[in-house]
Formats: sequence, C-alpha cells, structure tokens
Amino acid sequence: MRKDVRILLVGEPKVGKTSLIMSLVSEEFPDVVPYRVEEITIPADVTPEKVPTHIVDYSEAEQTDEQLFQEISKANVICIVYAVNSKTSIEKVTSHWIPLITENTDKDSRVPLILVGNKSDLVEHSSMETILPIMNQHSEIETCVECSARNLKNISELFYYAQKAVLHPTGPLYCPEKKDMKPLCVKALTRIFKVSDLDNDGILNDNELNFFQRICFNTPLEPHALEDVKNVVRKNTMDGVLNNGLTLKGFLFLHTLFIQRGRHETTWTVLRRFGYDDDLELNQDYLFPGLKVPPDCSTELNHNAYLFLQSVFDKHDKDRDCALSPEELQDLFDVFPYMPWGADVNNTVCTNDQGWITYQGYLSQWTLTTYLDVQRCLEYLGYLGYSIIAEQESQAAGFTVTRDRKIDLQKKQTQRNVFRCNVFGDVASGKSGFLQAFLGRNLTRQKTIKEEHRSYYAISTTYVYAQEKYLLLHEVFPDFDYLTDADLACDVVCLVYDVSNPYSFEYCTKVFKEYFTDSRTPCMMIAAKSDLPEVKQAYGCSPLEFCRRNKMPPPQTFTCNIAAEPSRDIYTKLTTMAMYPHARLRCMCTCNRCTFCLCQNFLNSELLQTVRAKLYAVVLRRHVSQEDLKSSTFWLKASVGASVFAVLGFAVYRVLLKSR
Repeated sequence: MRKDVRILLVGEPKVGKTSLIMSLVSEEFPDVVPYRVEEITIPADVTPEKVPTHIVDYSEAEQTDEQLFQEISKANVICIVYAVNSKTSIEKVTSHWIPLITENTDKDSRVPLILVGNKSDLVEHSSMETILPIMNQHSEIETCVECSARNLKNISELFYYAQKAVLHPTGPLYCPEKKDMKPLCVKALTRIFKVSDLDNDGILNDNELNFFQRICFNTPLEPHALEDVKNVVRKNTMDGVLNNGLTLKGFLFLHTLFIQRGRHETTWTVLRRFGYDDDLELNQDYLFPGLKVPPDCSTELNHNAYLFLQSVFDKHDKDRDCALSPEELQDLFDVFPYMPWGADVNNTVCTNDQGWITYQGYLSQWTLTTYLDVQRCLEYLGYLGYSIIAEQESQAAGFTVTRDRKIDLQKKQTQRNVFRCNVFGDVASGKSGFLQAFLGRNLTRQKTIKEEHRSYYAISTTYVYAQEKYLLLHEVFPDFDYLTDADLACDVVCLVYDVSNPYSFEYCTKVFKEYFTDSRTPCMMIAAKSDLPEVKQAYGCSPLEFCRRNKMPPPQTFTCNIAAEPSRDIYTKLTTMAMYPHARLRCMCTCNRCTFCLCQNFLNSELLQTVRAKLYAVVLRRHVSQEDLKSSTFWLKASVGASVFAVLGFAVYRVLLKSR
C-alpha cells in the first residue's frame, strides 16, 4: 500500500478547481476565491482509505508551464476539471489536457485520470452523454464525477474516487474494450487460487473459502453469505461451482464481477495480501524480508517451516507413493514464475528406483537451499505462500539462525542440525562416487548419471546417538592453488585418495598441511576404491602413519562397487566428528591394527580375564577372619598387589604404543 496520495487538479480558468478544494476543506462554498490555494495535506485518519492525501491546485495565471509539467510528473492521480455549462472547457479535455498529460508522463506508468464536471447546480441536464465517448476512447480515465462546489454535491466522493484510482487502479486489472480481466491479473489470481486450494483438488471448499476470507478480510463468511456467492456464480457461469465448491473458473468470474461493479478494491485487497504490487508483480519486500545472518553462523528451517513443506508435499503427492513424479513436481512449482529445480537436484538428494525425488530427498533439498542460499529459500517460500498459509508475519519466521561456531566449540555442544563436510581429493580419486554412495547409489547406478546432470553436492540424514541430523557433502574442485574461503569453511573435512593410484595420497597431504594442520576442523582420511588392489603410496610415510602423526583417525576404507547399497557407517562417523570436534576421537573402527583396538583387545583377552579372576579369588574370595581385617599387614599386601597390577598394565600399554 502507498504511503501517501498526491492529487493534482487541472483545467481551464474559471471552471472551479480552487472552489472544489476550499469547499472540501471548509465544508462551505467560499465567498472569495483566490487564483490558487497552496498545497493541502489531509491526515490519514480522516480519509476513507487511511492514507495521507496531498491536494495540489493549478492556476494558469500564477504558474508557468514548467511548473505545471513538474506537478504532473509528481502527481499520482490527475483530476481534469471542466464546467458542465461550458462546451469549450469540455472540448479542451481532449484537445489540450489529455495530450499534455500524456506527453509529460512515462508511457510505461500512465497516471490515472478523473474527469470532474463542476457547476452541476447551474444546469438541469447531465454532461455524461458527451463524456462517455471520451472515457471509452482513453483507457487511462478511471471515472467521471459530476459535482457542485456551491452545493457541496459529490465533493467528498470526488476525492474518494481520486484516492481509489491510485490505491485501487482499474487499469492493471481490467480491459474495458474486451470487458475481461487482463492476462497478468488472471495469472496472479490463478496463483492465489492454487495456493489457497489446500488439498489441491481444484476446488475451494467451504473451509478453504472461509480461511481465504479470514486471511484477506479478517472475517469469515456466514453460511448464508457463502451460499449466496455460490448461487451468483451458478447463475452466471458454467462449471463455476463443482461439488459445492468454487472452481478456478468461478473464482475468476467473481473477481471480474467485482471489478465491473466498481468494487475493484476487493480484488486489490486480495492481490496485496498475497504479495502483489501495483504492477501485479510480487513485491520485493514480500519475497525478500529482512533476515540478518552474522558471520560464522548458518541458517536452518525451523519446525513450523518443515511442517508447512510437509503439507505442500502431501498436497501434491496425489498417488501417495512418498515420491514426486515429474508431473507432480511440475504441479508443485506451478505457482513459481520459473522452474527452480533442475535435473541436478535428482543427483543431490535421495530418489526412488524410478529416479523421482522422495519425501526425504524433498526435505533435504529445501535444507540444502536454506543452508547455501537463504535469500533464494525466502523467495521460494514466498511463491508457495508460506507467510499466508502459516499465518506468519513473513517467510523469515520459518528460519533459525544458528549461533557462532566459536561459541559451540567453547561450550563443547551445538544445537545445529545441518553439518557441512567438504570433500577434497585429486582427479579420479573417487569423490563423486563417495557423494553418490551417501544417497544409496552403487557404482552401477552412478554410471547412468549424465555429465550435464552431475551435482557437486549431496545431502541426506544420518543418526547420531538417536538424533536425526543432516550431513551436507560438498565436492571441492581439485585446484590446489584456487581454494576459496567457501571451500575451506565447513564442520568436517574429508580427504579422499585412490588406494590403487600411488600418487593419489600426496594431494591429500598437501591440502591438509596447507590448510588444516593448525585448524580446529576435524579431518578424516578416506581410502577409496578399496575393492581394487592396494598399492604403496609414493609418499614419505604410509597413510596410516600420516594419520597417526597428525592425530587423525586411521584411514577409512570405502568402495561403492558393490551389488547392494553402500554402507552409511562412514557418514555417521563424519557427522559425529562434525558434532563433537572437540572430542578428537582417535579411533572409530574395529581394524584390530591401531593402538586403541590393540589395547581394547588386550583388556578383553582371555589371559587378562584369567589373571583377574585368580587375583579376585585369592584376594577377595579367601576366608578372611576378623583379625585379618584389622591387620595392617593384610591391607598392605592388598595395596601392593593392586599397585603391581596397575604398573604391569601401564607397561604393557606403553610397549604396545611404542611398537605401533
């Protein structure tokens, strides 16, 4: 809605422009009328539309043509005043004033015109027969009002119509020649209908109509009023009402009827409630509400936004197979001005055997968009009508801005639900296969992916200690000299090398030493293509020794060249490391080779269990008399035995650690 309205009155001398303004303000006809009155501002609280209104007078005697042109350019609506008893002033409307205004206004944004026939008290006939052909000839003319400044006839109505012409213009909505709504208006109302059709059955039932009425006009329709509306549609159009509900055809007919009957403010109220501006484009403030994201913070969808997106999915999943077919996906995005998801999305999230995006994949893609480009996600939710259907102030209410990662590290806990893992590796090391395996695709399925549909992201859910979390994998282009801050900003790093390529591991070591040696970001080494024969890496030490020296978990073997879906254990480990970077988890395996595993095996060994059992039997299960319990010698022996056992255990641990 506009902040104010600027009305300019023009016309021939002596037609009563100044008298009209003075009669409006003083509510009586002035005895003395000056050539021109200064600009008058009417406060918002005394205007019907509750908008401040500026009324500007023009006098040929006191103003130059240049001043007139400036006022025309600043006006929101122009009232061309003529005297109903002066044929000359009527002729000047078309011969002088309309051409003059047209020449001094932008062709793309015509100023609405109001024809004002003053001095109606001096004649007994109406000038409308003369004016109607002029109105039909010039589409920018909104209406014509006959009034009398002396009798105060239609004075308030004149300025109300002028306000209305600015706030609720007919031009963008309706074509008088065709007697139908314009294509842009039909397109906007069609989107509004589809957003309001909550069950996507092509009909607005009574509940949906009442919800629509409430969110647009803050009041529901009474049952009898609802039936009256349907009866009007039934009488005037075929297929406007179906199964006792309003179809799109009936919905469009109703708004055409509103406009034809001069109630276009009703249609504008609906359009503006759904985010449209005066040009019937979605307002930028509606699509992109303010949302501040401080540095080192991320954005996530909150519970209410996920519930809304779930309802949108259910609304369009007509066959109830928990996946969106291409037709269902197209129907979902029909309220968008363009198709937001390309073919690469199918290789970014989970799909079913037919390649259709599943429910989990659908939510994952929204999570990915929120994390990478929150402004784009705000726009998308605006097209879907989130703030209207969820009855929120704006789309920004559907997002959570996480706290700074530095605070998470200090407090050693996080409330985030989305974690980013950047995947580094040399060319042909297996990075793409690692991403696709996260989505449950083995090598056979990966070979069907076209190069132009390839995605450098993969996102899905993992469970860490029974908590569902999103893990976002990003394949970093293997150009060592051009790694950006975005390539390095993440929660966990994954370094992938090919076990069958002797030169593959060296790239991982260079990346680690250059960027992550002194970083607090946890890193994991992935030994990819483990189904192939392993060769010795052409580096100064083995991958296992490199990980030990740099306090990393041992290399995790991985392959996607299997018949079944690849294991997801490794992705759970990555998510765990991202959630608890302070923990520095040394071992996340059962390899039986690393120090941790050897110590665990020793502590659980049969030999140690036997020794412990014998000591237990000797020290605790022997018959102990009351005299022994009071004897210091007994307790001295028990203490020495426990000390010897602890020293022996520590010595074994040191020997094993040194050997590794």
